Amino acid sequence: MNIFKALFGGNEESPEERKQAEEARNFDMYKYDGVRAAKSGQFEYAEKCYLEALNIHEDLETRDYLAQVLIRIGKLEEAREQLRILAEAEPDNTAIHILTARVAYMQEDYTAMTDACEKAMKADGSNAMAHYLYAQAYIGQGNPVVAIAMLTKAIALNTDMTEAYLLRGKTLLQMGDVNGADEDVAHLKENSAENEDVMMLNAQVEKAKGNADKAIGIYDKVIDMNPFCTNAFRERGAIKYEKGDMRGAQADMETVLELEPEKVNDINGEFSAEGIENKVKQAYSSLNPLGL
Repeated sequence: MNIFKALFGGNEESPEERKQAEEARNFDMYKYDGVRAAKSGQFEYAEKCYLEALNIHEDLETRDYLAQVLIRIGKLEEAREQLRILAEAEPDNTAIHILTARVAYMQEDYTAMTDACEKAMKADGSNAMAHYLYAQAYIGQGNPVVAIAMLTKAIALNTDMTEAYLLRGKTLLQMGDVNGADEDVAHLKENSAENEDVMMLNAQVEKAKGNADKAIGIYDKVIDMNPFCTNAFRERGAIKYEKGDMRGAQADMETVLELEPEKVNDINGEFSAEGIENKVKQAYSSLNPLGL
């Protein structure tokens, strides 16, 4: 515009126009510096850039970027505040409510989580993830019956939702419905037989059915796939302990302690040939893979 003004004799740019142009340049500089920083993993610097940009003027996209960065660096309450502002500006934006529910889940704030899920379902009643997260909230509140209903609805909305089948199967198993859990495992094995989480649930179901050796065989496969899966070693060791295989149980627990050395403080003394049974028993006494 200034070029045309110079050519055709127009007035020069006013101080206010220069100020606005400078603010626009600074806003873009901070915003896109933040984007570049976030992409390179410099999240703290990205946060500062986004805040500087928002100090210049409001921009929902920048707030969205800021919320995501705050989540990455663990500032969950600050992220929730940004998401609240976004939700007020765009109440029908399902993605905002879904992300709010995820953050609330990380904080174990199940009341806020249910509120966010309700808003997501109001905006889009066919959103399977909203129902899945709602189920997680109900589980957190100690209401597995309603959680099962929500998970069933999520599966009806998205028949390929592996995480919903997994959570429903695990919840049914916790409730003592081994057959129901087994049905979910059977479905999962049709399409995700090599999925580690599916195999772990399969092993837990087989143990609950009394098939200890079959469960151990499944844990063996999990460990072959992922030799760092501490839960597989821990749960397999518990079955070995119940079967009276003290050496096998000890070996699995020792592996757990190697992979998770912080657990050593939970067990008095070190494993040795003397008193091995008592020490292994102590290590497994509080083990409860299903959280019962």
